[in-house]
This record gives sequence, structure tokens and C-alpha cells, in this order.
Amino acid sequence: MVNMSKYTKDDVKAYIQDIRLLLSESVEEMSDEKAMDIIEDYVFSQDRSSSCSFRDNAALIERLFLSLRCEMDILQPFVDDWSISEIMVNGPNRIFVERNGVIAQVPACFDSVEDLQELIRRIAGRVHREINELNPIVDARLSDGSRVNAVYGNIALNGPILTIRKFPERVMTMGDFIRNGTITLDGARALRVLVRCGYNCFVSGGTSSGKTTMLNVLAQLIPAGERVIVIEDSAELQINQIRNIVRMECRSPNTSGRGRIDMTQLVRASLRMRPDRIIVGEVRGGEVFDMINAMNTGHSGSLSTGHANSIQGMLKRLEAMFMQAVDFPVDAIRAQISEGIDIMIHMSRMRDGSRRVVEIAELAEVRDGQIRTNCLYRAECGMTGNKLLHREKLQIGGADDQELRGL
Repeated sequence: MVNMSKYTKDDVKAYIQDIRLLLSESVEEMSDEKAMDIIEDYVFSQDRSSSCSFRDNAALIERLFLSLRCEMDILQPFVDDWSISEIMVNGPNRIFVERNGVIAQVPACFDSVEDLQELIRRIAGRVHREINELNPIVDARLSDGSRVNAVYGNIALNGPILTIRKFPERVMTMGDFIRNGTITLDGARALRVLVRCGYNCFVSGGTSSGKTTMLNVLAQLIPAGERVIVIEDSAELQINQIRNIVRMECRSPNTSGRGRIDMTQLVRASLRMRPDRIIVGEVRGGEVFDMINAMNTGHSGSLSTGHANSIQGMLKRLEAMFMQAVDFPVDAIRAQISEGIDIMIHMSRMRDGSRRVVEIAELAEVRDGQIRTNCLYRAECGMTGNKLLHREKLQIGGADDQELRGL
């Protein structure tokens, strides 16, 4: 943003209030051109404008327009820039963006802490969520589906924190993954067959490793005629080829502590909707019990993700989350996980910012108290040559000899 040296922050706030009254309720229906004309006429009608440079007045007009007309205020240009994958706001004066895997600070800044907090409240309010001093953390989404996390200033020492994970302008496909080196052609063929034939697949990986993108890609491989139930904490998956789809999103409690709908409730509700497939955006707690139960009771082809540094690490996390929900012996939990999840796919972010499928493994059996895996694919060598042990779904799915190459 251009520095408005002749206009103070109080000036800008006063002008925004005046413009809001001037535009009134018609601001939503008004074209951008019309709104800009009104803002320009207003600014140049003020006595102050004659003593300010053209640059100062232009900066003020831009600031007023962004505040009044853009969903994301001064962040709108970065939201609109498709080369930017992440926006990180560390208080009102420090804004960073990630472009092509490289993080850099940008010169834009909010006029005050209050302006940043107001933007955070507006974002949360659009998806019927609240953020305040009593509820200082919120997960939300923008109108384009971008994922938002915000932390209020009363627990963030350097001011309100806002993080926006953007999605590509175009939904990525398995072909894109092959072209950019995320996975090899043989690995992609294997996943295509496994998803189509109804294997339950679980995607693990660290933060920003590409788990959600992989889930989107796998969802594109589901036959179009199936009924799919999608369950997410905050809706972000982009699944367009399925017509018979139900999308459900968790809901936070209101100020009275009522009305909360969590992932566990939605997973249980989904079982009564006659799903062919259930997609759970990310498992974080006790909902894993209901998800594994669904996988073990005939709901083939389910998909989900979770945070972990390796496949073995993810299996241990799933055990821990399972224990949060029920008091089962650990051996029984491992048996349930092994029987419910067929395929584990581990993603990783490389040092150069690229994302890679590091490993694809089949959950083979529980032996000596541990879940044993059968590695089918590794990034460094591609398909390992190990044969898929559990082949019943391949037969049911009608996979032909050409498709079974490498499996």
C-alpha cells in the first residue's frame, strides 16, 4: 500500500464511516465502478484533498475502496493473486505471503489492531462462527473456499494472527501431480485403480505437505455415479464431478455454549444417509472411532487425512485418537485400524517448497502387537514391486490386467 503521509489513521477511520453512510445499503448491489466514482467524488470534495498530493489522494481512495468493497480489505490483492499460496498476518504491521514456496514480507499493513480484528470477526461471521476474548481461536473459510485460521489478540502476544491457506485457481488433477513430480506415472496408476475399486485410503503428512490437495485429487477418481458424503471441520474440498454429494460442516457453539456440532456427530449422521463413500476432511480426535467403524461395516472407498511425520507415526496417532473415544484394549484398536484402512499415502514438503508422495503402503496385518505394512511405492524408486496382499476389492472393482500392472 502507498503511504498516505498527509492522512492519519483517524482521518481514514472517519472517512470510512462517512462513506458507509453515504453508500448506505446499496453498496452490495452497486458496481465497483460506481462505488469508485462515489468514493473519488467524496475525497475530492473534502477541503483536505487540495493540500495533499495526487499520490496521497490516490492512496486514500484505494484504501477506502478496499475497506468498503473488498471481502478481505487490504489483503484482497493478495487473495486475488493466484501465484500466492499462503497469506500470514502477524499483527497489523507484519504481513507475509508465500509465493512458489518462498515466504516474503509485503509492505501492506492495517491501520490499527482494531481494523485487523474487525476483518477477522467479519470472516468468522460469514460462516456463522464467533471469535472474541472468550473464544479466541477460530477456523473458517473464504467465499472461494480458502482455509482461514485466526487467533485473537488476547492470546497472541504480537497482535491478532490471521493465516489464509489459498487454493489453486484450477483444481489440480492426477495429471498435474505427474507433471510436477509429486508422484510417478506408475504410482498414479496404482492410486487410480485403488480408489476406483473401493480401497479405503488415508493420507498423512505434515503441515502444508499437500494432504488436502491429494484428497481432492483422489476424490476426482471416484466414479461419478456414486453417492458421496463429505464431512469437514471447515469446508475446503473442491469436488465437482460428483452429482450425488452431501457436504456437511462442523459448527461451533454459540455464546451460550449451545449448538455445537462436532465431527463425531456428523460421521454418525452420515451412516444413515446411504453413502457409497465417506470423505472426512481431517481426523483430529474421537471421530476416528466412528470413521473406522464405518470402514469396517461395508463403506468401502472412504477417504481421510491426518497430521503425522510418517505412516508409522500416523498409525500411532490414530491409536491415540481411538483411545480418546473408547476404552478398548490396544490390540483390539490396532486390529480395527488394520481392518478398516486399506492404504496409507504419506505426503511431504521438500526443501524447495515442492510436495511429494513419499510412500504408499498397504496395511497388511497385526503381528506381534504391531500393524505391519506392505510398501507399494517410495518416492526414490517408484513402485517397489511388492504385490498387493488384499486383492478382493480389485476383483469386485473389475480391474483388468493392464490396470493391475505393478499391483
